[in-house]
Amino acid sequence: MPSDTTSALHFDAVILGAGAAGLFCAAQAGQRGLKVLLIDHAEKVAEKIRISGGGRCNFTNRDLDVRAPHKHYVGQNPQFCRSALSRYTPQDFIALMERHGIPYEEKHKGQLFATTSAEDIIRMLLAECADGGVTRWQPCRVEKVVHAPADAGADTEGTGSYQIHTDRGLVRAPRLVLATGGLSIPKIGATDFGYRLAQQFQLPLIERRAGLVPLTFDGAAWQPYAQLAGLALPVEISTGSKKDRMAFLEDLLFTHRGLSGPAVLQISSYWKDGAPLHINLLPGVDVAQLLASAKLQSRKLVVNELAQHMPTRLAEAWVAQHPELQRPINEASDKALAKLADQITRWEITPTGSEGYKKAEVTLGGIDTKALSQQTMECKAQPDLYAIGEVVDITGWLGGYNFQWAWASAAACAEAMALSAGMAAD
Repeated sequence: MPSDTTSALHFDAVILGAGAAGLFCAAQAGQRGLKVLLIDHAEKVAEKIRISGGGRCNFTNRDLDVRAPHKHYVGQNPQFCRSALSRYTPQDFIALMERHGIPYEEKHKGQLFATTSAEDIIRMLLAECADGGVTRWQPCRVEKVVHAPADAGADTEGTGSYQIHTDRGLVRAPRLVLATGGLSIPKIGATDFGYRLAQQFQLPLIERRAGLVPLTFDGAAWQPYAQLAGLALPVEISTGSKKDRMAFLEDLLFTHRGLSGPAVLQISSYWKDGAPLHINLLPGVDVAQLLASAKLQSRKLVVNELAQHMPTRLAEAWVAQHPELQRPINEASDKALAKLADQITRWEITPTGSEGYKKAEVTLGGIDTKALSQQTMECKAQPDLYAIGEVVDITGWLGGYNFQWAWASAAACAEAMALSAGMAAD
């Protein structure tokens, strides 16, 4: 590997990470006239895009409110994402898909998926990079990053230069972008590299944890539900106190180790360790009135009455916990039926943890948004260093919001870099 700067390759910008944000930023910057190098250590490009949405990539969400996009995002300051998301909207990415002739469909609550395969979106992003003349090194290991100030004579633009030492050689550029992603799904290459670089440049970090992740339960509290794996039903799920309560109406899925499905993935981003979940297993149904009425009209077993309104296995699991209810409903006491109704509509259970990064779709936390410009994604205290996508402390809801943040933050960064290089904006 070359050790002196005279033998280094020169680019206008180097982007670390060839995931959704990195690919899109590289394409946008290249098409604005910058000479761009995109580097990633993984063997395969954009593996997270490839596996997302069941292999069809939930690439954005029509329901994102550009007037208040922050309501679909989590972080120390969700308002931070408003500028980028209002300037590059879901409709902008939809238009790109349509230009490339990629069919898509809406499945649920504004969620848009590629009709055929996520591979179509990866090919589109690579084609956009090719249109911008982007150079991509992959796999390529970054061994060291050094910033040489302008007074060291390292850069002709007068702002300093980033020297990126890689296993393919030394690279210099006046601009460096961290698009390194988070810690979720390490088996496809996720690492803490971006966070280590952030620390090197003294950028503050918000504590990281798994987000959009199944939750787990141990011990006697979970025993009555351990045999329900594979069972799914729509619920209302919530967590938090009255002041900060968050609730979702989504499908719940029982697993061998706990709870998953869209309802739990959504609430997991708001759940705090040691806090209970509150679940209404029959949202929109007055269960107390339903059971009281059935008592007056039916001689069926309580479990059979309940099974008319929820999956049979779930009804059996609930009634099995109440010996006094294992009888015809007309023989059950009003008090026992009222207690059952309350437990079904206000089920309280406390997770002991989550499935962790191996099953998490995203990483909560990351580079503190206080350190970044919301207009440009540039670090305030470190010139020409940018951070975009999942490495930043902005996390979207399930349903395409995280990809939209990747596209929008990347577009904001590319535009800013082009302007700093004296390129005309679109």
